[in-house]
Amino acid sequence: MNPPETAFALSITAQPDDIDELGHVNNAVWVRWIQDMATAHWNAIAPKEAIEQYIWVVTRHEIDYRGNVGVGETVTGQTWISEPPKGARFWRNVSFTGADGKIKVAAKTNWAIIDRASGRPVRVPADLAELFLRN
Repeated sequence: MNPPETAFALSITAQPDDIDELGHVNNAVWVRWIQDMATAHWNAIAPKEAIEQYIWVVTRHEIDYRGNVGVGETVTGQTWISEPPKGARFWRNVSFTGADGKIKVAAKTNWAIIDRASGRPVRVPADLAELFLRN
């Protein structure tokens, strides 16, 4: 799935600690970058009150590794929500594109919203869902 024009984007440069013994970004680092993208998107769009009231936890990652990235190389990460939530859960799309214009990693991840006070999942509030479906 290609990102929409409204996708949230960040540039990330691979650091020496991100590289595995094969000389490219380690799979666990890609998962961390997916989480970093989701967190940055949430913090950029959600109202302060929502950030204080809720936290997101990942429930599933589906990741396709399509290319390698070495130390010092920069990727553009893009993330977007393409469908309405189901109860407490949202599907999030993430892609990382290299300087060559090719997608290096594409992922679809499922996140659940948790009320910080109770520690329990809650239905995604409609106003928050609408914010993320537009951005």
